Amino acid sequence: MDPSHPGLHEMTGLDAAFLYLETPNSPMHVGGLSIMEGTLTFDAFRDLLLERMHLVKVLTRRLVHVPMGLDKPLWIDDPDFNIDWHLHHTALPRPGDWQQLRKLCSRIFSQPLDRSRPLWEMVFVEGLDHIPQIPPGSVAVINKIHHACIDGMSGSDIVGMLFDMTPEPRQIEPPPPRQIAPIPTDIELLSRTALSFARRPKKLPRLLADAAAAVGRATALAKASPETPPTLPFQAPPTPLNRPISSRRSWNVALLELHRVKRLKKLMGCTVNDVVLAICAGALRRYLDDKGALPREPLVTMVPVSTRSKAEKNTMGNQVSAMFLQLATDIDDPVERLRQIHSNASVGKTYQGAVKAKRLIEATDFVPFGLAGQAARAYSRSQLADHHRPMFNCVITNVPGPQIPLYLAGSQLLAQMGSAPILDGMGLMLVVTSYNGVLAISPTSSPAVMPDIDDFTRMIWESANELEAAVNALGLSEEGPVLPEGAVQAVFDAAAARLAADPEMKLPAKGVYRFEVTGKQAQVWTFRLPDAKAERSITQQDSDDAVCSMRMADADFLHMASGKLDGPAAFMSGKLKVKGDIRAAIGFGKVLEVLAAAEA
Repeated sequence: MDPSHPGLHEMTGLDAAFLYLETPNSPMHVGGLSIMEGTLTFDAFRDLLLERMHLVKVLTRRLVHVPMGLDKPLWIDDPDFNIDWHLHHTALPRPGDWQQLRKLCSRIFSQPLDRSRPLWEMVFVEGLDHIPQIPPGSVAVINKIHHACIDGMSGSDIVGMLFDMTPEPRQIEPPPPRQIAPIPTDIELLSRTALSFARRPKKLPRLLADAAAAVGRATALAKASPETPPTLPFQAPPTPLNRPISSRRSWNVALLELHRVKRLKKLMGCTVNDVVLAICAGALRRYLDDKGALPREPLVTMVPVSTRSKAEKNTMGNQVSAMFLQLATDIDDPVERLRQIHSNASVGKTYQGAVKAKRLIEATDFVPFGLAGQAARAYSRSQLADHHRPMFNCVITNVPGPQIPLYLAGSQLLAQMGSAPILDGMGLMLVVTSYNGVLAISPTSSPAVMPDIDDFTRMIWESANELEAAVNALGLSEEGPVLPEGAVQAVFDAAAARLAADPEMKLPAKGVYRFEVTGKQAQVWTFRLPDAKAERSITQQDSDDAVCSMRMADADFLHMASGKLDGPAAFMSGKLKVKGDIRAAIGFGKVLEVLAAAEA
């Protein structure tokens, strides 16, 4: 809250960017579809929402615009708030099947929100009578809220507000009496903007210093492994997905059993998100190949990455940065495609951590917002998306959800699916959500870009089945590889013996380093390499004074020790985890190379 103007709440530059990116063809709201068992009534839903909405304050705040767009808009408590402007009631026509519900979702997701009111809307839908695996008479809630209000992680707060973990609704403390401050005048807003501009240059030196430090860290990583640079914007190949869109939306969903995805993750030694990306990549490859439009270069997706800390868990707004990731769509074999995606994602995460994107996204506060909105509309009108290489081909965002049944006013939530904005030049958004053992991959597009979204949705299922069959054919064990007993101990013992046998050995780095091996042969070793050569040691013990700590699974460690995996590649692929000074870890890697050469 702004102390000089009570009732005003500032938004970040990133929040404001989602407002100024909005055009008539690109409403910038996120949305979702929730399906509940049929005992829920509209009146019960409305009463519960009224009882709890004070828990998410953005639901009763509306925008206040600075004259002439000189600064970011602000939030203010809406003195005229009326829930009935945001909550609607309808029913599917008979027979009440999935196609009718999906088309209703597509139509609602197409419609922009009214900026004169709080930026959200919910539609209560009855008559879900002929949807497979859904009991007849069930109901749905279609929701949408502007991206300026929330990101995927803060959106979970709305889920927490609406749903309970038991059929018996929890008791909520009643809201305090609303104290609504008057809406500021244009003169007050301009005065506040002048003060804001006066303070803003003080932030610039810190942002420039952060940017310089980020460049330094990224450069160190690039020197450590120059063959695996991160993917940059505008490296994506042109595809039919990257053209101007229309105002209409097409939406669908593919549901998968989450345990199948987790099993593949365990067998392949990767993450759930890697498997999800590989499934989406397989569907994209199939879809474009069927159209004779599969490029030789791999498609590039933008993956939103949350920068929200634990302390910011309950705050609204956007705390995200972007990671650009090659989807290996140029690889035919689904297993090799997954392996390449895992490697690409590990490289991306490593650079993401090095540049500390959370600090750098504060630079959005310096965007000239009045010009930004005009530029977005001019870009859309001129259809420039047809005339340059795409910044990226699509967006894939994964928002994990609770894996237990949830209830709304006593009715069980049966399914949860999502939707998010598309833009000119980026005509496909894949929102991945999970709830109670079910993974939902929901493509959002425009008929102008993807008129056959049903075919693409079917290809998501086909891609998942193809990947599962290919992994099964490898005959891998979920228990992991069988390692020779004492193999990890032997590697460290040999290194310690080589150092003891040659105390004058010249080493390229000094300091204290901690190396932890995890798995069945778990152990921790400390390398003490001071200036005094006689005091050097490699011992099996923990250390609190190490300049950096490294951690690696036993199988990967032995793979590296055998010379089949070098240190930079292990680091970039995520197999070698580093905590502390990255430059020190790079120096330690050179020490290991010297010790290995001594053995040879």
